[in-house]
Parts: sequence; C-alpha cells; structure tokens
Amino acid sequence: MKRTTKIVLAAMAVALVPCLAQAQDNEKSMAVKGGIQVKGWMGKVDAKEATAGLSVDSAKFVTMGPGMHATTGPAITYWNPSMKGTGDYVVKASFSEREYMAINSHPHAYGIVMAGNDMGTDTESYLYCAAYGNGNFIVRGFGPAPFQMNGPRGGTDPAVNKAEAKGKPVTQEIAMAVKGDKVSCIINGKEVASYSKAELVAAGKLKSTDGVVGFRMGHNTDAHIANFSIGKP
Repeated sequence: MKRTTKIVLAAMAVALVPCLAQAQDNEKSMAVKGGIQVKGWMGKVDAKEATAGLSVDSAKFVTMGPGMHATTGPAITYWNPSMKGTGDYVVKASFSEREYMAINSHPHAYGIVMAGNDMGTDTESYLYCAAYGNGNFIVRGFGPAPFQMNGPRGGTDPAVNKAEAKGKPVTQEIAMAVKGDKVSCIINGKEVASYSKAELVAAGKLKSTDGVVGFRMGHNTDAHIANFSIGKP
C-alpha cells in the first residue's frame, strides 16, 4: 500500500512539472515606463511580447552610478552597436538583483549576449548565457527563431549563486568567451558550459561568433548591471 502511494505521488509530481513550467511561461509581462535612456544602446522585445502590444518603451533601461539598471516589462535584449567582438574575445558583466524576485513570482534570468548580427531585424541572430537566482542557468539564442543549447529548462551548477530567500540580494558574474574553436559560458569564474563553433554557427543558429554584444533580461525582472566590458580572453 505504501509503495503504491509513493508511485502515485511520484507520477503526480512528474505530471505537475510541465504544468508549472507552462504556468511560468504564461506569466503576463507587465509594462514599465521609461524606455531606453542609456546613450548608444538599442533594444528589441521578443516577438510574443510585441504581439501583446509591448515594446522597448515598456521596459526601463537607465544609467545608474557607474553601471546601468534594467527593469522589465517584456523579455528584452539590449545591445550597443559600437561594441563588437571579433576573433577571440570575452564579454562580461555583473548582474545584481537587490531584492530577489522583487517584481515576479518565480525566478527569471538575465545575462550576457554575444555574436549579434542583423540585430533588431527579423533575421537577427545571437547567443546568450543567463543565470537565475536559484542556481539555474540557460544557454540559448535566436537564429532568428529561438534555439536552446542546454535543454528547455536549462541546467544547474554549484557556481551559480542562490539567493537566501525572496527579497534577499543575489549577484552573478557572467561572461561569454570565444577562444579558438570554443565558445564558453562562465558564471562566477567557472566555465559552466562550452560549445564548438560548429555547434553554434549552423543553419537556424548563429551567422558567426563575431558580432555585437549586450545583455538579455527576462520579463518582469529588476537588476543592476555593473562592469560591462569586452576584451581579449
């Protein structure tokens, strides 16, 4: 009897995972006033956000202290056309949620964008590595349709920092690097994922590993971005 109960409960838990994931994916994006207020930067919301009537003006992106601050709104990608990586390079920044999940009901991701080409158009392509404040991370891209490099729900790694609780601060140092044939996602100093160029520069994925850089913010997310830079690995 006890064994039967355990089997039933396990089956229910497995069945519940897709439902929870769908509920999270279907969370409505709120609108935030402000738009892009950082000189030289551009942005584009995801297609489904645009279909819902949201735009870059539905999120707030401002200069704050020595860094920048983004509050969304729709899921959005920001980039600076003057910042481009070629050959071997590394792009990095720190992302801080001063209050974990301050404006959402479950963890949302934020991270680094690289290899951006035709940005802002229907044929744009880019790759990003983003972290959640619960220890998860994702490596995904657009080419121009969305594609996933580490599965639909991402992965976990001890290097990814976890917030103590909702409302507590959490910071992630995130970098993406191209070196030789390898493209790496590095979080808090540890390489958590890597791919060959052949895995990334392919039909439906990237046009090149060269391209503009920036960062990616999930919907309904509030984070400070500091020490954003591009250089040699």
